Amino acid sequence: MAHVVPLKTNIKTLLTLLVLTIVTVYTAKFIHLGGAGNLILAMFIASCKAVIVFGWFMHLKYDGLMNRVIALCGLGFLFLMIGFSYIDLFFRH
Repeated sequence: MAHVVPLKTNIKTLLTLLVLTIVTVYTAKFIHLGGAGNLILAMFIASCKAVIVFGWFMHLKYDGLMNRVIALCGLGFLFLMIGFSYIDLFFRH
């Protein structure tokens, strides 16, 4: 049986995502931490938004353990592939 999320929760989630988007734009324009610092900050904010989307819009918060494990394995493999790409990029001669 599908879980029905109240409209109030969806509106709170939407507002949170909009605020985080505004924070992303603000940090990109006005906060200068150097190349890697800005990238890390942007990725952190994007990760927070991804967790919100996975948890509430995709209903993983209310779903069973198996779907959570599958989603986390997908993210794990994504991070593994990004890690391999960074290793290749930084150790080229």
